[in-house]
Amino acid sequence: MKSRQGDAISVLQLTDTHLFADEHGTLLGIKTSESFKAVIESVVNQGMHFDFIMVSGDVSQDYSPESYQRFAHMVALLKSHVFFCPGNHDDGPLMYRMFDRLGVDTNKHVICNNWQFVFLNSEVYAMAHGWVQKEELQFLRKCLERYPDLNTVVVVHHLPLLVKSRWLDTQTMHNQDEFNSFISKFPQIKAVVCGHVHQEFDSVINNIRYIATPSTSIQFEPLSHDFALDQKGPGWRYLTLTSQGEIRTEVFRLPPGRFIADHGVSGY
Repeated sequence: MKSRQGDAISVLQLTDTHLFADEHGTLLGIKTSESFKAVIESVVNQGMHFDFIMVSGDVSQDYSPESYQRFAHMVALLKSHVFFCPGNHDDGPLMYRMFDRLGVDTNKHVICNNWQFVFLNSEVYAMAHGWVQKEELQFLRKCLERYPDLNTVVVVHHLPLLVKSRWLDTQTMHNQDEFNSFISKFPQIKAVVCGHVHQEFDSVINNIRYIATPSTSIQFEPLSHDFALDQKGPGWRYLTLTSQGEIRTEVFRLPPGRFIADHGVSGY
């Protein structure tokens, strides 16, 4: 794949849509298909160009085939290549079986200009926390060793860091030490891009940039001790990756008050 923008690559990140079989399904008071539709409409209205879309998990909330059909139908409005990794609310094997015929690319390795993107599975079925299996790390190793001169972005659902939110940090990638130790051996890895935490996160550790993006549905309150929702609107992220290995990125959100979650709940 070659960028339509010349030397730089532009990518749209969408994450944590939490769609249901029922188009009217709600997550803590928000109709997730409606918030996702509003995000797509805002992306279209912005008129910003991007080379492809990366979706960092939790496409579904109920593991249903209908939720994946709904996602594929809706995201097709953006008229772009779509790549994904499963999240903890997903049925990963079902996604890989369904998405090819629905127009969502199931390739886990994408090369664009002098960048490669490797999509890893951190799903532990029906559990909130994540774990990257050794087979996934070996797949990443093969990509890195085959293309040692390419700048690399790893896309995985679970952020392999703590976000200083007590309840949410119990649901992190549980083998994050192993994961971070592994990727630290490869200087061509420039970033790890994630979902899961339903908030904006951007930090550089050992020369690797760790990025997480707001959900297109509910938002978690940062630095919360117990489960708490934020009042910020659903969001998405653009990333620009230059031929020199630099990453520029910006988060956009729908206006606050348009989609209001039920703040009286104690979990989900």
